[in-house]
Amino acid sequence: MTDEALSELKGIVGKDWCSTSVADLYDYSFDSSIHGCRPDYVVRPSSTIEVQKIVLYANEKKIPIVPRGAGTAMCGHTVPIKGGIIIDLTRMCEIEEVKVEDLYCRVQPGVIYDKLNKVLSKKGFWFPTSPGSGEIATIGGMVATNASGMRAIKYGATRDHVLGLEFVSPTGEIIRTGTRTLKNSSGYQIDRLLVGSEGTLGIITDIILKLTMKPQTNAMVLAAFENIHDAGQCVANIISKPLIPASIEIMDSVCIKAVNKCKKTGFPDVEAIVTVEVDGAQCTVEQEMKIVDEICRKSNATMVESSSEKATMNRWTEGRKSILPSLSRYGDEFVSVALADDMAVPISKVPDAVVRFHAISKETGTIFGTYGHSADGNLHTKLLVNPTSAASWKAAEETVGKIFKAVLDLGGTVTGEHGVAISKAPYMMEERRDSLEFMKRIKRALDPNNIMNPGKSFDWDQGSVIKFLRYPVRDK
Repeated sequence: MTDEALSELKGIVGKDWCSTSVADLYDYSFDSSIHGCRPDYVVRPSSTIEVQKIVLYANEKKIPIVPRGAGTAMCGHTVPIKGGIIIDLTRMCEIEEVKVEDLYCRVQPGVIYDKLNKVLSKKGFWFPTSPGSGEIATIGGMVATNASGMRAIKYGATRDHVLGLEFVSPTGEIIRTGTRTLKNSSGYQIDRLLVGSEGTLGIITDIILKLTMKPQTNAMVLAAFENIHDAGQCVANIISKPLIPASIEIMDSVCIKAVNKCKKTGFPDVEAIVTVEVDGAQCTVEQEMKIVDEICRKSNATMVESSSEKATMNRWTEGRKSILPSLSRYGDEFVSVALADDMAVPISKVPDAVVRFHAISKETGTIFGTYGHSADGNLHTKLLVNPTSAASWKAAEETVGKIFKAVLDLGGTVTGEHGVAISKAPYMMEERRDSLEFMKRIKRALDPNNIMNPGKSFDWDQGSVIKFLRYPVRDK
């Protein structure tokens, strides 16, 4: 930290929007992951020009930069492990343009997902990607991580809705890429490269999104299973019907017990449940509900319940969304942590994956819940760890290695929607070993001084990911 840098940054954003206070540096030292590390400066620009000036200065002085939205990232994306400058983009929060006649909207990166959809909903449209943290997640953060959620099977991930971007490159250029048109075959699709780049290739300052019409209505089915393989097979059976629902969620017995304990949701006490949401025109929803009910019963469901009542559907959905915090109440000494938390396998392999996960839990003695957006093969495991115990963290990491090996053996990927950053870095490098050098060449070409979110993803060189922990480990 230098007086010169502090003076320069205050001159760019104003003294009220630049901080080195202990409280602010602590607040910005962690996100929703297990990791934490303090920055040297926190700045909150209000415009692309201010972002550009910060980047130009940082690149000249070779100061690391980490862009940040709401801090909902699960893998340490916004943790500044090399120190430097956190650029908080939440002041840039304008919905600049909504053109329903052209099926696009233009927004700044700090716009919150739910707030955007409230505006779009009034016009009969929405941005349907549906991240679990939609109440606070920003569009810029969603683009940077290619976020998705429970409705990706029908509506796709964030990348499928991005028509164009404005971003500030690591060397300070303002780049505009993409179009306002639904079709675009003009040149390299640079915007698609930036989506999912996790802040390593530039800072996104403006986003053009494709709009989707809101469905007329929706309904849900909840099915209970005494065998988790049957629950996984039910998912594959629905997709192969063929029927593409809005979502299919799966929860195992660990998740069910945790949610029932904390939220009093009243889910059946079985080995697994599956919830299926269908949407569209009223006649379509009614027809698909009957098909889903029939498939669930033929897949050995012991109970099937259908509902189009908002209160019931909201209770089921909120129960599913509360798994992560609820798991931390599963045992007195444990917290639920994001390690092997969003892998994806081919849909037909969901039954095999969930069975193998349960076998790994028994083999290692590590408790974890299995759940996820199973319609597109995206599964989550949240491990229960004693956060102050080095032995507990070591056991968790060994379990994670076995989980990811099983996923890769099944032809899957170590991350379906949360990204890589720190928590999945060595596992991603194993998965993508054939393309690692190509990715590094792109990074070196665009960021020659390596200032943009350095040390993450394929640049991780720390071996174990149990580093930069935000928890006080006492028995090292």
